[in-house]
Amino acid sequence: MCKLCGLQFLLVIHSALCQNLGDLHVTGPLKDMNFSVPEGGGVRVIYQFTSEPPAVSFRATGEKDGIIDIVPKTGVLYLSGSLDWETKTVHRLQVESLDEKGNVVKGPYAVTIHVEDINDNPPEFDQIKYTGVVRQNSRPGKPFMHVHATDRDDPTTPHAQLTYSILHHFPNPYTEMLFQINNVTGAISPSVTGSYYLDPQKQDTFTLVVTVKDMAGMTMNAFTSSADVIITVKESLWKAPPTIRIQENSTQIYPVNISQVHSNEPDVIYDLFEKEKLPRLPFSIDQNGVIYVTDPLDREEKDTYSFFVVTKDNKGELVDKPLHIHVIVEDINDNPPVCQQALTVIEVQENEDEGSNIGTLLATDMDEEGTLNSRLQFKIGSQVPAVPASNLFFIQQETGILQLTSRSLNRRIASNYSLKVLVTDAVFQTICDVQIYVIDINDQIPIFEKSDYHNVTVAESLPVGTVILEIQATDGDEPATGSSYIIYQVKEGDPNNTFIIETDSVTNRGFVKINKALDFEAASVYNLVISATNPEPLVPGVQYNSSSLTLFKVFVTNVDEPPVFHKTVYKAEVSEDIPVNTLVMTVEAYDPEGDTVRYSLEGDVRKWLRVNSATGQVYTASTLDREQQGTYTVEVAASELKNAAQKSKTTLILHLRDVNDNPPLLAMDYPPFFCHPLRGGERAFIQAADADEQWYYPTFTFSLADDMNARNNWEISKINATHAYLSPKHANFEEKVYNVPVIINDNGKPPLERKVNLKVNICKCSSEKSCFIEVQRDHSWPSTGQAIGILTGVLLIIGFIIGSVFFHMRYKQKNEKKSHQKDVKDKSELNRLA
Repeated sequence: MCKLCGLQFLLVIHSALCQNLGDLHVTGPLKDMNFSVPEGGGVRVIYQFTSEPPAVSFRATGEKDGIIDIVPKTGVLYLSGSLDWETKTVHRLQVESLDEKGNVVKGPYAVTIHVEDINDNPPEFDQIKYTGVVRQNSRPGKPFMHVHATDRDDPTTPHAQLTYSILHHFPNPYTEMLFQINNVTGAISPSVTGSYYLDPQKQDTFTLVVTVKDMAGMTMNAFTSSADVIITVKESLWKAPPTIRIQENSTQIYPVNISQVHSNEPDVIYDLFEKEKLPRLPFSIDQNGVIYVTDPLDREEKDTYSFFVVTKDNKGELVDKPLHIHVIVEDINDNPPVCQQALTVIEVQENEDEGSNIGTLLATDMDEEGTLNSRLQFKIGSQVPAVPASNLFFIQQETGILQLTSRSLNRRIASNYSLKVLVTDAVFQTICDVQIYVIDINDQIPIFEKSDYHNVTVAESLPVGTVILEIQATDGDEPATGSSYIIYQVKEGDPNNTFIIETDSVTNRGFVKINKALDFEAASVYNLVISATNPEPLVPGVQYNSSSLTLFKVFVTNVDEPPVFHKTVYKAEVSEDIPVNTLVMTVEAYDPEGDTVRYSLEGDVRKWLRVNSATGQVYTASTLDREQQGTYTVEVAASELKNAAQKSKTTLILHLRDVNDNPPLLAMDYPPFFCHPLRGGERAFIQAADADEQWYYPTFTFSLADDMNARNNWEISKINATHAYLSPKHANFEEKVYNVPVIINDNGKPPLERKVNLKVNICKCSSEKSCFIEVQRDHSWPSTGQAIGILTGVLLIIGFIIGSVFFHMRYKQKNEKKSHQKDVKDKSELNRLA
């Protein structure tokens, strides 16, 4: 009874809320229906079915689960409690309408109620506490454990989308966390900081507070749960072994186990990565991390190797940080000493003292430097020849430095020695050859064959390089050495180095040559002292003396020489408008013998200059013109008064400065024209030029002459410094040539002006905008002489044709016996020719 009252109360409320059910679409005829209803929410109305006579009531069957039902009389489908998505997501019912006798009028119709999930369940970890182990130096981002949580809400909605994070980190001695978590998968791995700083010796246990949120962590109303994660840090198994040492050229059976590495992770794939790009890396690694050397190594070929060991998972991703492996190849004594040169050559003077270091024998060993394997020792095995003693030389055992045991070297006894030197290391021995040459010392001075060569007479006109005397000295030292080669020098009597002496390197003969031009007037006699020396210094106690000196005199004879100009080229610059008889410059020459000099001009093609034959003064002889020639070059000749054949020349270059002496003029290839009839707006270019020199750029002004007719018909407008436009002022022009008076001024100093009559053609134009030009034809008859000539020519041609026909007919008559067909053809041809 109470339940009925409650239902009646519910229906009363429902009828109050649904007075306008038609507008709210919560009522309608009986048919198949689908409803979506959020879970929870308690008692509520879902829908009201309307009946159609004879139906008077409704009945609902199916998955009502004691929560879903229908009011038989009103057809209201309602919930008497809360739906739960986690218990059941879909409820399927059948609804029928009944008449008064309870018979089915319509139906059953399927009514499906879909329960909508709401976020009413917090996520839950599958463990209250997690434990994990991480190795020191593990690769950052490589997971070593996972946490997992679930949510009972609909997984297709954000209600069950979970996000993981680390809330707290105990202890955390650094500003950054040592661990990180994948917010989607819950995988925990070392951070970059943790990979570097995790050390079980400093801290072996860490506690993480890990949280999980639903709603993808995107709302403040998300549910949150947490769990503790206890992490133990253990020492890393992934360590690089110490430097590996391998003896070279080992006879072991390969491959040879040289080391092993262990990854922190199981089931990894080991591999080697080359740091150096070698043709072949003689190392390998198996899947237990054992490193092998695969071939014998040669230290002399390569003494160290550097490479990396890497680990990868089955997807090819790196698991651990690469380990650096360093291998040193240890040396064995497997290389003999090597002489640095096939033959070591040493030179020593015959006067060297005992104990003198005369040279060093160099040898090498390819075994490791600084070890006993490469330690070399030296010993003299033999000396040839063994005179004057068999032990003239000594070699330092450790350094290979050769020394003299006594002052016994004499080139006259033996000029060279051959040594066999034994070079040994701990195992091997090599013989090196040493050749020692005994060098003659400079203990003999050059001696002239003559102490006085008396005198030589030469003309002052001899050219430079002429040999005037040959001299000879001898030296008793060894030939072809610095001790016997002779250098001749003028020691006295030639302060200006007028002479030079060259030595023949084979005969030691000296050739005295003229080094500078001789001048009788400057020096007529030379008293020369010649010395002979060696390039190699003399030994102590020996000095040059008078035997190494000789004398001779040089007499220079006078030669009549031509005059000499003070300058090879004379230059001057004058203005082109200087008056005639203006002094331009003065040229000067003198005669070495003191004769009087006369001047003349050569090459004065324009007759612009004249020269005073006595003074050398050059004057203008006529008006100069820069526009004809800007630089004028002539030759000035100087000759002796008494002997005109003695003559010399110099060049005179005259540069002319421009003055403004040329008025401007029109510079146009063809006269301007305008097409008739004029339409207005036409204009033509006019251009001016100036023959004077333009230092910067020319500037011209254009204007019409003071002519009323010209100013009424034409106008000029400036374009730039050299061009202007000429334009007609109206269109009423006839077809003819007009003379337009134009005045052009330049910008010279003083400015010049020119008036020109510019011919302007007003003409009919073609389609290409050019003037038509009519060609005039002559219609006169030929003269009497012309007529006679023409008649004579015609008669000659006719006579030639008739003669040709006649001779051709005679030829045909001689061949009358030929076939009739041929005769017919001939007659036909005769008729044609006639």
